[in-house]
Amino acid sequence: MDTIFIRDLKIHAILGVYDIERVQTQDILVSVRLSTDTHKAGQSDSIQDCIDYDQLSQKIRTLVINARRFTVEALAADIASLCLTEPAVQSAWVRVDKPQALPEASSVGVEIERTKTAAE
Repeated sequence: MDTIFIRDLKIHAILGVYDIERVQTQDILVSVRLSTDTHKAGQSDSIQDCIDYDQLSQKIRTLVINARRFTVEALAADIASLCLTEPAVQSAWVRVDKPQALPEASSVGVEIERTKTAAE
């Protein structure tokens, strides 16, 4: 299996449980790694045979901005589900970072991995 990745996609959005986090946007960093087979795309050199990471990043951006989730866990699950709707994606690893959440830390967040079920 091959990997397509988007690293540290910066999005300004509402995410958090504290009152200030519910009204003021903050930087959220989203990274994804998608397991897929790139053999056909490597042979054809055609975008039609690729996972279009530009379009996917726009979908992720729209989801994060509109989700207004309380927890990074829920947001990461939403992003993984979105990634798994791509037909060629077999599994999705997602990391959501909140770089401004703790003054003593460079970032806090969560990493998850989800896989398509055999029924999908």
